[in-house]
Amino acid sequence: MAIQFLSANLIDQIAAGEVIERPASVVKELVENALDAGARRIDIEIEQGGLGVMRVRDDGGGIEAEELPLAVQRHATSKIASLEDLESVASLGFRGEALPSIGSVARLRVVSRSARASAASELQVEGGVRSELRPAAHPQGTTVEVRDLFYNVPARRKFVRTEPTEFGHIARTVERLALAAPAVGFRLRHNARQVLDLPPALDTAARDQRVARVLGADFPARSVRIAQQGALQLYGWLGLPTASRANTEAQYWFVNGRPVRDRLLGNAARLGYRDVLYHGRHPAYVLDLRIDPRLVDVNAHPAKLELRFRDSRAVHEFVFRAVERALSTPGVTAHAASGALAMPAALMTPTAAITTQIEFAAHAGERYPDDPGARFAIGEPRTAQPLSAVGEDQPLGAPIAQLHGLYILAQNRQGLVLVDMHAAHERVLYEALKLQHAQQSPASQQLLEPLAVNADEHELDLLMAAREDFTRLGFELDRIAPTLLAVRAVPALLADAEVPTLLRAIIHDLATERGAHHLEASAQRVLAAIACRSAIHAQRRLSLAEMAALLRQMEHTERAGQCNHGRPTWTAVSLAELDRLFLRGR
Repeated sequence: MAIQFLSANLIDQIAAGEVIERPASVVKELVENALDAGARRIDIEIEQGGLGVMRVRDDGGGIEAEELPLAVQRHATSKIASLEDLESVASLGFRGEALPSIGSVARLRVVSRSARASAASELQVEGGVRSELRPAAHPQGTTVEVRDLFYNVPARRKFVRTEPTEFGHIARTVERLALAAPAVGFRLRHNARQVLDLPPALDTAARDQRVARVLGADFPARSVRIAQQGALQLYGWLGLPTASRANTEAQYWFVNGRPVRDRLLGNAARLGYRDVLYHGRHPAYVLDLRIDPRLVDVNAHPAKLELRFRDSRAVHEFVFRAVERALSTPGVTAHAASGALAMPAALMTPTAAITTQIEFAAHAGERYPDDPGARFAIGEPRTAQPLSAVGEDQPLGAPIAQLHGLYILAQNRQGLVLVDMHAAHERVLYEALKLQHAQQSPASQQLLEPLAVNADEHELDLLMAAREDFTRLGFELDRIAPTLLAVRAVPALLADAEVPTLLRAIIHDLATERGAHHLEASAQRVLAAIACRSAIHAQRRLSLAEMAALLRQMEHTERAGQCNHGRPTWTAVSLAELDRLFLRGR
């Protein structure tokens, strides 16, 4: 075939293949145009999952009659005019491709009226062919109607899914845009049935309600607000580990109000959660990163979903640390909102002292008898702290009993508190060990015979590059062959652990984890293993004084709401809930 120019319509259809993937892509482009036009209310009507009709109406600034024919031509836009504008894009759209792309693969109708026009104007595009401009009746704003998507591109229509599937994508797209623009009201209807009605959210309570509508009614109560300010700014909601999900669908990222799906941001947030999230679970969050538009390239993806940052390392570090800090505040204290409290002096001790704490010497080695009827026991002393002595700075209250050798029962002014003693002590020890690791080297135990660990050559290359970091943890490692490692010393608290298994897991982390934090993550894996092995285990009898000591340590420990594996360490039952359970007052 000879080289020839493509027709304008075919060029538009090729462009549409990049921008218009499915009906949800159309809705996204039209709603973003409405937001750019300053709309305060956007109504979206869908029929047949978007394959019949998609109609988006807004009350924005509208389009002047003489500009309406330009609006449906490729690369005609009011949002940028020069390379300098492109390098600091603040609008959601800017390429001038959406309407002509839609018009090339669907039947398009645009009706608009500007603030200064006495009447509206209407324009239609079908298969890339534009009609004459004619007058119409319409209030200020714009309505865009799209019918029969892909009617003239049967190969594309074959890839469209069922009506419920396509509408599901549309609904999630509208929800994402509604989170990006809380001050704008949204209404979504499907086949004449109202699916979503979100009034403008102009205050904190209303924004919480909007987030709850999208992520679930209980999400605001199971999340923390983040407002990190500086050269970069991060705002939004971070779901607590108890709000984690089985997939990533509840993760919403925005950059300067633009919905994005960016790997760098997602990885940074995941790292921020790594110390508190249960294995295999995914965090839920709504996060908006504010950055100078000149420092981010939004022209990296046809659908504008992916970004490029001028200093990606700095952005990654900022997001990671901001999320980590927000989740690290003591989750059981009334002071959590004001930042982390100081670590108790009793925990700022060498390993030997921590080991002494671990043993809880008063009842070291004592276990409950096998008789199930005797497994609900209270250690010595048997006199519980009176509730009147429990201050506001003791939200976990006073211990009253130990249940089945697993749980501590305590009472505070609000009701009953239940604590998983192993999980709680594991977190307390882990945070203490991390602090100690940052200050000095832990005690090391020489092995009578070296342990052999096999791994791939490239994996051992990575491990040996981090050798000094592992020496600081208490390891002595020698590479005696390209794929063989000799372990001659280990941290003292891991002397009888399954060290080869732990090291193989760490080596795997080093080989798969990318970025600047893989060494830090490996060190924390070792410290987490030490804490897990050293924490009090089931059937260890504790006295009330020991239980109280653990509760007080939890109240002053970062991330005390979850153990190192992401499991919750405590829960509470209010007096009102207990009254309802026992029908008191009825």
